[in-house]
Amino acid sequence: MKIDRADLSLLAAIEREGSLAGAARALDLAAPVTSKRLAALEQRVGARLLHRTTRRLQLTAEGESFVAQAQPLLEGFSRLEESLSERASQPSGRLRVTCSLGFGRLWLAPALARLQAQHPGIEIDLHLCEQMPDMTTGRFDAAVWLWRPQGASLVTRRLASNRRIVVAAPSYLKRHGTPQTPEELLSHHCLVVREHGDSPALWRLQPLATRSAVPRTHKVGGPLSSNHGEVVRDWALAGHGLMLRSLWDVHPYLQRGQLVHVLPGWAMQDADVHLVLPPRDLRLATPRRLRLLQDHLVAAFADVPWNAALKPPARAPRAPHRRQ
Repeated sequence: MKIDRADLSLLAAIEREGSLAGAARALDLAAPVTSKRLAALEQRVGARLLHRTTRRLQLTAEGESFVAQAQPLLEGFSRLEESLSERASQPSGRLRVTCSLGFGRLWLAPALARLQAQHPGIEIDLHLCEQMPDMTTGRFDAAVWLWRPQGASLVTRRLASNRRIVVAAPSYLKRHGTPQTPEELLSHHCLVVREHGDSPALWRLQPLATRSAVPRTHKVGGPLSSNHGEVVRDWALAGHGLMLRSLWDVHPYLQRGQLVHVLPGWAMQDADVHLVLPPRDLRLATPRRLRLLQDHLVAAFADVPWNAALKPPARAPRAPHRRQ
């Protein structure tokens, strides 16, 4: 017995429209053709698929089973056509991306501009914010964030390593000294980014020499605090105190000597750069523009300039042993 896509579409349209005339209009067919095709289908399957009344057509049990099995096949045909059409054409459509303010402005925005220049048919809408929005609402196609969000349904991929370190200007360290242990932070002016109102500032520092070590939490404070990270960074550059800040932000100042890495054996390691995608139906093909975005960002952050600071310093070669 041979059943083709037209047969599947016919019965699905009859079930959806509730009449042969409605199905004929939906499929752009003449009414007599629709009736003949239905009769031929019922003859091939050897069962009546519809109850015909004066007011409405109703599926029989066999008809309901037929439609239930036909619907996934029709959706598969549609996805295949969309995929083939997209592959044959230039990528197009809108990408809605969200990111944190500082990283989004300095690093993500230029990367997205390069992607759009390579694919002019793609429109990119970048939304910068302080708190990661709910990625399950369908408002955004992707997020780039500096920690891995919790949620089994979210799809995440690490784009780049990063960590938060303690830094200060040489002028501050000259006046107040350089702390040698995390406990000494309590006696220093610590510049605090207050992201949650008046909550206490907790710096969770972990020894880098021992990966399995539990981070130590230190409640720090000082006379200056702000809800804006760049303000705190400017205060640190001006010599007003110690700051805990991501390497992606401070590495240029470290290279120029404007900031000094304090407590180099300690860091907060919860700040890797991640690509976050909303939950998706695995039966649906990923749009080409979203695949391009993923590939582009993986390449863009494959060799970020702050990576050098994450690598341990090379050991000096041992001098050859000379026999006496």
